[in-house]
Amino acid sequence: MRVRILSATSLAAGLALFSGTAWSETITIGIGHQSTVTNTVPGGIIMEKLGLLEEYLPHDGKYADADYDIIYRDYTSGPPITNQMIAGKLQFGVMGDYPLIVNGATFQANGGDESLLIEITGYNLKGTGNGVVVPVASDAYSLEDLKGKSISAPFGSAAWGMLLSVLDREGMSDEVKLVNQSPPVGVNNIAVGRIDAHADFTPWSEVMEFRGTGRKVYDGSEADIPTFHGTVVLKSFAEEYPEIVDAYIKATLAAQDWIEEDPMNAAIKVSEWTGIEKEVLYLYFSEGGISTFEASLKPEWIESLKSSHALLMRERDVPPLDFGKWVDDSYVRAAMAEHGDDYDAMVASVVDTATANEGRPAEIWHPRDGISRYDSMDQFFQSLAAIRDSGFAPLASYVYDAKTGLKLFGKSAFYAESPEGAYAAFLKKSDAEAAAGAEGGKVVAYADILDGYASQ
Repeated sequence: MRVRILSATSLAAGLALFSGTAWSETITIGIGHQSTVTNTVPGGIIMEKLGLLEEYLPHDGKYADADYDIIYRDYTSGPPITNQMIAGKLQFGVMGDYPLIVNGATFQANGGDESLLIEITGYNLKGTGNGVVVPVASDAYSLEDLKGKSISAPFGSAAWGMLLSVLDREGMSDEVKLVNQSPPVGVNNIAVGRIDAHADFTPWSEVMEFRGTGRKVYDGSEADIPTFHGTVVLKSFAEEYPEIVDAYIKATLAAQDWIEEDPMNAAIKVSEWTGIEKEVLYLYFSEGGISTFEASLKPEWIESLKSSHALLMRERDVPPLDFGKWVDDSYVRAAMAEHGDDYDAMVASVVDTATANEGRPAEIWHPRDGISRYDSMDQFFQSLAAIRDSGFAPLASYVYDAKTGLKLFGKSAFYAESPEGAYAAFLKKSDAEAAAGAEGGKVVAYADILDGYASQ
């Protein structure tokens, strides 16, 4: 929304001219974001706390006398941001794939102003970030085990959309009861065993794993539906102030660079700002982590959005969406060129953890010494045992799923032990059992492996 300071009367205008004062313009920039949603942080909380947008806002030409009123509004999910944009209270909104679709379709259906999808803030090609979690004491180890049970999810969110798609694909839509719960409510209900399962978006599945209150039984990568978050802007605002849209995207790129340059520091700082545990954030931010923070609008994302939109039209009566009018990569293309990036090369480059994380070292976060890396699982467990026996408790440990390359918390993984004593980590118990069975080995628990090394 723009507020222009105008003269109330011609006399006031004359006085202003006589005094030599120029009329200034106050431009309101309202940004709706989700600080506790990991894939959105470059477009919101990091930008705010580091003052990045201010560094790129224009102050020449028609903006020479402009004043900026920058407003950040923080939400736990995307739908309220769309409501505020429709009400004219926000110009930018950062949200996940399904809320983005609803945003664009709702604006077009209203017949007034529209929104434009202008950039991506973070993604995972296979869909990790979305997940279904059960209480740790649950006897469920797969989605199929949840037949006849209740699954909560934040309705309208990326995780809710993923859940709809998967239940439809597996023929389970009528075999589970869906309950609308916000992330904080769902996370708490898992902790106290008040719900059979909870589906949520980044980073809540991993938060529950890290806290030891929940266990993931379905990872978004199993759906093989990309998950990503991005930014929409009011079309009228973008047309009147294209230089401000350019500044916003440049600030997002700077925030993405800041994460990549020092993931551990980024995890610590964002944890201080949001309350999400730094160890969870490092799982997303680090090299080989769950999220890739890159802004280009790739064909894979558009095709995924189209498929998801078709599902939402069928299942939830979401209005039609003209993607040709809605998706506009001209702003991010120009900003990335000035940033020194080859936009077309970035569009063609997609990080797939199954190949990108092959051979990456396991990691331990020591409370005093920081992050250490280990090329073998033998070195990894030896060091974990030594740290434990020295009186320190590792803040976290990280391994990679042998099947998908997904980065995992060491304590949450299932391990297959070969007859020769080699270990491979897996997200799912069934995958560990299959790998162990194929080699004549066995499935062993993280704590048991650690105890074995401690006794050596």
